[in-house]
Amino acid sequence: MQNVKMYTTGICPYCIRAKQLLKARGVAQIEEIRIDLQPDAYAAMMRLTGRRTVPQIFIGDTHVGGCDDLMALDRQGALAALLASQ
Repeated sequence: MQNVKMYTTGICPYCIRAKQLLKARGVAQIEEIRIDLQPDAYAAMMRLTGRRTVPQIFIGDTHVGGCDDLMALDRQGALAALLASQ
């Protein structure tokens, strides 16, 4: 299974929702980067994604996007394949 990295904050309901979906799809561990606790991480997230909002989700080297993007990927049936790809 691919590594999952997610930029989050402690009070973001979309972050919680995305984590729940990933766990439901078998992801045991998510590397969570809290931009509210690590100000430098916010700048890094913006450089990597061009976005200012959380969550920002990476599966392996693929930037999935935010919670809505993750949910859309799951509805299309492509999330499981992305998680399983090596």
